[in-house]
Amino acid sequence: MKVMVIGSGGREHAIISKLKQSPQIDTLYALPGNGGIARDAICVNVGAKDIDGMVNFAVKEGIDFAVVAPDDPLVLGAVDALEAAGVMCFGPTASAAAIEGSKIFAKDLMKRFGIPTASYETFDDIDSAMTYIAANEPPFVVKADGLALGKGVVIASNRQEAGQAVSEMMLERKFGDSGSRIIIEEFMTGPEVSVLAFTDGKTVKPMVSSMDHKRALDNDMGLNTGGMGTVAPNPYYTEEIAAVCMDTIFIPTINAMNSLGRTFKGCLYFGLMLTPKGPRVVEYNCRFGDPETQVVLPLLESDLFTIMRAVRDGTLNETEVRFADRSACCVVMASEGYPQKYETGFEITLPEKTGADEYIYIAGAKLDGSTLRTSGGRVLGAVAVRDTLSDAVGAAYDLAGRISFGNAYCRKDIGAVALKALAR
Repeated sequence: MKVMVIGSGGREHAIISKLKQSPQIDTLYALPGNGGIARDAICVNVGAKDIDGMVNFAVKEGIDFAVVAPDDPLVLGAVDALEAAGVMCFGPTASAAAIEGSKIFAKDLMKRFGIPTASYETFDDIDSAMTYIAANEPPFVVKADGLALGKGVVIASNRQEAGQAVSEMMLERKFGDSGSRIIIEEFMTGPEVSVLAFTDGKTVKPMVSSMDHKRALDNDMGLNTGGMGTVAPNPYYTEEIAAVCMDTIFIPTINAMNSLGRTFKGCLYFGLMLTPKGPRVVEYNCRFGDPETQVVLPLLESDLFTIMRAVRDGTLNETEVRFADRSACCVVMASEGYPQKYETGFEITLPEKTGADEYIYIAGAKLDGSTLRTSGGRVLGAVAVRDTLSDAVGAAYDLAGRISFGNAYCRKDIGAVALKALAR
């Protein structure tokens, strides 16, 4: 079969690397892909938001199946357009992708159907938001309603920080139209957990849990980023908590979407916080997380393409989804200065060989002739799978140490919190 994957980051590289293992796939394309992905798939210069371009390419090349990985094309209706053109897809329709495309929609959904989350208020004018901040006690969590590359959330410890966040979103339009409406919600405490789940709108099969590291600097300091590293599984996510989440969050969410006529098929990401009062939803994503995918898929033992086809066809209940009882760690190597200003264009030197269960997923890089050069903030993820989390962390950092490029930066404490939890 001919399969195309939409997207250009480390998540897409991880998806493509896993799909390459399927005997059902003859040819893999990436639209647009990147310099590293070009080693594993045929890259086509069609942007991830160019819906007409991807449909035209799929029809012209006789693509059998498409995997729409990023949030933007999903919210814009890429799956709707491709399916209408006769191309089978993995991913939700635009109406279902609204669960990530609008945080207000997601919060209202949870409130209406009794799915546990933080209390909140929504605002579409800055004066009302500022009045609310003045009348309530910090800390606050301020969120832009729409998509903002994973950066549209500010945890404000005082009223001044909250007011600044509101002003940047609503007045200065830091995130464009995504910040024209905002949410201010209560600050929750507890360990955070990411759970990606395959669902065909009837059956939910969660993947291995993971722990993201969002802040740019060690000890969870600095600005929020798209993610500086991940580990899996998350030691805080026990079997008992997983059962509670299935009963109170996962299944109710799928049922709620069905009741609204927005059946969700694809990968639904549950961002959770394990509060003293029980698990709560922090956010939903309508797709594989990045960099969570980079640690979850290397642990997948079942055929990913078989699962994706079952999700699309509504036969997930008949399909095996099996993960190895091992651990994985991803260390993101970024350009110094990310997520703000940074330089690019540096040559990337990769090891000639990687060890068993070691992976390098390229995110922000381009080919300059035969030379791979940095072209983004998050450049790549160094990933290792081992029998224990401690060994996985050590191996991932060892792999990162064998990769070099100018201006390289990575956090030195990926997995530290998880290892501390395991040691309790």
